[in-house]
Amino acid sequence: MDFRTRRLAVSLRNQLNYPLQFNPFVFSKIFLLWVAVGIVGGVIAGLYWTVLEGMLHFLAQFQGLYVIPLMAGAGLLAGLVIHRLGDPGEMDLIVNNIRFKGGRLEPKNNPSMIMSSLLCIASGGSAGPEAPLVQVVGSTGTWIARKLRIKGEDLRSLSIAGMAAAFTALFGAPLGGTLFALEILHHKHVVEYYQALIPAFVASCSSYVIFILITHIGIGPTWNFPVYSAPELTDCFYAMLYAVAGTLAGWLFILTVRQCRHLFQKLQVPVYVKMTIGGLLIGTIAYYVPLSRYFSHDELNMLLAEEATLEFLMILLVAKILAIAFTVTSGWRGGFIIPLFFVGATVGMIVNTAFPGQNLPLIMVSCMAAINACVTRTPISTIILLSTLTGFHHFIPIMFASLTGFFLAPKTPLINAQLGIKE
Repeated sequence: MDFRTRRLAVSLRNQLNYPLQFNPFVFSKIFLLWVAVGIVGGVIAGLYWTVLEGMLHFLAQFQGLYVIPLMAGAGLLAGLVIHRLGDPGEMDLIVNNIRFKGGRLEPKNNPSMIMSSLLCIASGGSAGPEAPLVQVVGSTGTWIARKLRIKGEDLRSLSIAGMAAAFTALFGAPLGGTLFALEILHHKHVVEYYQALIPAFVASCSSYVIFILITHIGIGPTWNFPVYSAPELTDCFYAMLYAVAGTLAGWLFILTVRQCRHLFQKLQVPVYVKMTIGGLLIGTIAYYVPLSRYFSHDELNMLLAEEATLEFLMILLVAKILAIAFTVTSGWRGGFIIPLFFVGATVGMIVNTAFPGQNLPLIMVSCMAAINACVTRTPISTIILLSTLTGFHHFIPIMFASLTGFFLAPKTPLINAQLGIKE
């Protein structure tokens, strides 16, 4: 045995025999840092939501034909903000920075993201506040890490913790928000971020409490779903069958977004011109199909309360997919997760209307799970998120539906950064 081999053997033996000691000071310091990220995230999300609700209430008075010039004007103003203050980027940029740039999310463009996203969402764009807040809170985690001179995986963990805190505040699901923040980075690489799981979960819990205290929105399901009867084994197979319809809608959504993105990329004009054109298109759709306006947080309950015809539901499905596609490809800021759930619910109601006598809550939650898993590649967190948002607490049928959407998804994901290729 040579000298180098003996030294390695001695080193390993010493490490194995070294007594394990618990340092309460170090642990409490790190734990409090995770809590602090969550509290800051909850405050940011709560204030953002409060301002957004005020703007929504004010701009909701513009109805009918006024919707078109309103949304065109909002697109122009938001575009000018981005043109002057800088492009804050989209989810692709966030995923790339987490994976390839050490988890550093730059906070310098947060003013641009906050101002432009508030204009886009409040005026009626079909995208929600989840993506803007993930950027803002996640970059705040990066900023805190830099101030404390934290580097490496710990910095990445704090950025992911900020992302999870933002998802949790909006979805009202600490565990679901935590897993979603990890899973959306790419399902094949979730193990790489295992170190961030506990920090993200701690930050999510503290963010959730602060957000509820600020907004007073209460605890419970977001959407008033029909009561689900006692589950049976056959429900799992029905869930997979219904999920096929949701997956087809996911394919249609992905193809539509790609075509719209290609068309807008051909326009060699400033971002504010593209966003004005996008506003005109979204506003026109909203004029003819008012339920397609906004990011569907409240509109889904309105859909559940209506007795809609098959013709209306088909028109709504096409209008909503186009509205989301124009929103996310013309430069408007916002996320498409909650709007996707609305599309899935619409597909479920179409199936139930075309084939009456089925289990409506099972159909709807299966289609919602399938389309989200198909588009975002997040089959595990989707199960928990949907259970929390809908009050559908039987995991197993949602699990079968979510996995169906995931495995039937297109080979190339909509979020390009999930391919694992550095851009």
